Amino acid sequence: MDDGEWLEAFLSQWHILADLSFSDLVLWVPKGPTGDVFECTAQIRPVTGPTALEEDIVGETIEYEPDHQVTVAWMTHEIAETSDNELSSGIPVDVWAIPVLRHDRPVAVIERHTNQMGMRATGALEENFLEAAEILTQMLMRGEFPLVPPSDKALAPRVADGVLRVLPDGVISYASPNAVTGYRRLGAVGDIEGENFRELTRRLREGIEAVGQTVGADLDGRLTLEFDIDARNASMRFVVLPLWLEFTSAGMVVLCRDTTDLRRRDRMLVTKDATIREIHHRVKNNLQTVAALLRMQSRRLQSADGKEALRDAMRRVSSIAMVHETLSYSLVEAVAFDDVCDKILDMVGDLAASHGTVRAKRKGSFGVLPADMATSLSMIITELCQNAIEHGLDSASGSVDVVPQRDGNILTIQIIDGGSGLPEGFRLGAQKSLGLSIISTLIKDLDGTLTLKNREDAQGTVAEIVLPVPTKA
Repeated sequence: MDDGEWLEAFLSQWHILADLSFSDLVLWVPKGPTGDVFECTAQIRPVTGPTALEEDIVGETIEYEPDHQVTVAWMTHEIAETSDNELSSGIPVDVWAIPVLRHDRPVAVIERHTNQMGMRATGALEENFLEAAEILTQMLMRGEFPLVPPSDKALAPRVADGVLRVLPDGVISYASPNAVTGYRRLGAVGDIEGENFRELTRRLREGIEAVGQTVGADLDGRLTLEFDIDARNASMRFVVLPLWLEFTSAGMVVLCRDTTDLRRRDRMLVTKDATIREIHHRVKNNLQTVAALLRMQSRRLQSADGKEALRDAMRRVSSIAMVHETLSYSLVEAVAFDDVCDKILDMVGDLAASHGTVRAKRKGSFGVLPADMATSLSMIITELCQNAIEHGLDSASGSVDVVPQRDGNILTIQIIDGGSGLPEGFRLGAQKSLGLSIISTLIKDLDGTLTLKNREDAQGTVAEIVLPVPTKA
């Protein structure tokens, strides 16, 4: 990866360094072709202590000054430190400028600002956090940090969620209170500190595996590792971060997060999605049954008008069934309407032409539409295509084109036929057709408009619908 991608990877993990060091971090990168100006491109505050930078400084610049600590760190490849800075309220702040190196050359400088008035009394937590922060800082200067990013950032544990400090021999030398609580929920008993991390983890959950690799093979701290443990109706996610001194292992920092509630919500959502899909599937089956009953009934009628009315009803029911069929395969209450439209056009072209061949085709894309809008629109397109074939083409051979165009949250649909056109004196709304009444009602419910006019470029009719698409789509 190039320097920009590498810095992005670092920014995805620099919260670890900020929280372990109880410090604000600021990223300075050289700006311009000469590189004599540094610009602040990112800033992060710790969740483990008070901020030392009350204002956001992203976008600010530093002119080249030989004595400025950012310049010194950039030029010398060494940490530059000052301790005489103060906040506006007079609170002392220690500042370190840390060069970010790749292949022994600087690509950026990290300033670490620590609010000394907010530093907690020294204890085991503070000592272990600061020790790990110092090792990560040295790894950063050698180009060994960032590590492999987590696969799921939403579930990735942070320092405040729980921390284990594991020595090179695998013994847990420190466990934060949150980490101890998480282990207790998983069923661990006795002291966590002093236990062997690998053996303790194996006892909690036999046979656990990480993404693409077994935990048993990689818990020795050579690789960044991410895995989950589910036991006793509790869940924990672990991220193992190896720590390295210049020539030897310094053990590991293990971040852990209690994900029990998140996993429970995930399972509930999966169950809900499966239930909704099953409901759509059953609705589709029921509608297809109704359509089949209408078809059977139409075959028994002697009246031509009665047969045609039942066939129209069958087409309307079938168009709604197509929407529910699409929803039964979807995880969201939204429909990729192009597939639905294509199925409607196939059905209408097959059923509506009494003589000859009708070619019904879509030209353009509807995009994704909300389910309730898709249901109404499927009936609208069915009715308009039916009218175009029966009245525009007079049930003879010809073509019908459906041309959708999406512009932001406005959907425009033109249904174009190559028939004889509208009769003289035609006025929309003066007809008593059931189909047009259904169309007008549905379009009104969707806050849309419908216009019917003759084509200007050729013989035939254009029905144009303009609909607002809700932003949730």
